[in-house]
Amino acid sequence: MSQDTSPPSLHGAATLPSLGVIAAEGDEAASFLHSQLTQDFALLGVSEARLAALCTAKGRMLASFVAFKRAHDRILLVCRRDLLPATLKRLQMFVLRAKVKLRDASDEFALRGLAGDAVPAGLGTTPWSHLAEGDVSLVRLYPAGATPRALWVGPATAAPAGPVLTEAQWDWLEVMSGVATLSQPVVEAFVPQMLNYESVGGVNFKKGCYPGQEVVARSQFRGTLKRRAYLAHADAPLQTGQEVFHASDAEQPTGTVVQAAPNPQGGWDAIVSMQTGSADGAPLRAGEATLHLQPLPYPLLDDI
Repeated sequence: MSQDTSPPSLHGAATLPSLGVIAAEGDEAASFLHSQLTQDFALLGVSEARLAALCTAKGRMLASFVAFKRAHDRILLVCRRDLLPATLKRLQMFVLRAKVKLRDASDEFALRGLAGDAVPAGLGTTPWSHLAEGDVSLVRLYPAGATPRALWVGPATAAPAGPVLTEAQWDWLEVMSGVATLSQPVVEAFVPQMLNYESVGGVNFKKGCYPGQEVVARSQFRGTLKRRAYLAHADAPLQTGQEVFHASDAEQPTGTVVQAAPNPQGGWDAIVSMQTGSADGAPLRAGEATLHLQPLPYPLLDDI
């Protein structure tokens, strides 16, 4: 069952205190990240950004990033602050003799989410485009839907002009994009395809090895994927990590709430990762909330 949760028109900039920045600096910054993350950083240009994940050897996601190059020897990785210390420590374990230094650069930057008319026209319309203007970086976020969105990363003393959005409004736009940002309650819960990352530019299957690469590739090419990410609307509050149950089984959960936010028009919306067989129209519940699946704003790779 689908309900109308069409987005209201949202325009402006939101402060994003939940995000932080890891700086990778050095002549081998790109090659190092190429060997550790799910995306191709060897061919990353200054006009491009990457959605990427750091995985365990078993292919389970430890963190997700929006990454872009500020110079040939400097790449910035934007991720959740609650994951940043452990993520930085893990990446540093693999530096060895590589000519790269990794550090927490969060205090050097202000991060804003831009929506609607606040997204500069010069950024273009292609998702994961990167535009550098002086000390400011702008990244076009995926997908290019009815409400365009961009990530603004600039000096800590600066801020984009225009109307102000609340963080809750931005969180809702993030949920409705269908592109999940990993956070602490769901660390190691998913391989990238369980969050549709292969369909939104988060996995490159042509690049070389990285931790978990064999599992991620096997999930893609050997058999049907059993779990996918879905959008869902609920009549009661939801929270990240909450278990989701199908009407046919009240004991064994079929999925997990990955990200959730209140809908400005009422109720809550969420990205839910669950078994594909449970998307059959039967009732879904998470705690006291009844969930109704909504269309994704992008096609899945295996449906194209």
